[in-house]
Amino acid sequence: MTQTLSSRTILPVTTFEAFIDWLPENSGVRYELHNGNITEMPQPVGDHEESKGFLNIEISFEIKSIGLPYSIPNQAIVRPDGKDSGYLPDILVLNRTNLVNEKRWKKESILSDGASIPLAIEVVSTNWRDDYYLKFADYEEMGIPEYWIVDYAALGGRNFIGNPKLPTISVCNLVDGEYQIIKFRDDERIISQAFPELKLTANQIFQAGVAI
Repeated sequence: MTQTLSSRTILPVTTFEAFIDWLPENSGVRYELHNGNITEMPQPVGDHEESKGFLNIEISFEIKSIGLPYSIPNQAIVRPDGKDSGYLPDILVLNRTNLVNEKRWKKESILSDGASIPLAIEVVSTNWRDDYYLKFADYEEMGIPEYWIVDYAALGGRNFIGNPKLPTISVCNLVDGEYQIIKFRDDERIISQAFPELKLTANQIFQAGVAI
């Protein structure tokens, strides 16, 4: 399977404020800041976007059907408090009732309070270490209650998805300040604390790009 190119560093060692000032508008390229390094994110392949789009639709439907005060912004920057890092999750569920606590939301669409993000989802590409190590640690520290790592192509390390490596969805739930991980594969139904009525299996997400 052809995958995306790895992410690459554009400019080393800068502050979050400098990154926001530098960030180009309407460039068609996604950039993140990783511990002071401006990083160009790889162009995703079709299967990545199919999985992402499928989840976006299913979660949006769940939000509407339950009547939750949530939304899914197109691009919002997640900044771990006090760090020179800024992330663009593949899917970010926004709790609009907590936006009064986000001082930089109105003008810059920046989020720093974990209570504003009931669920963050990363769909794994070749830069899988960012999802399993870097973002896992920062989302946990921020207090984001639930974090999914959707590894549809089994790209992650064996210590994360097992040996032999199989497509896996890791659902990380915050318990006493630490993520507890439950892994889902094949036709296992995803168990989500944020959306307990969600009826999706791992294979439904993995096979979202299969031609009808």
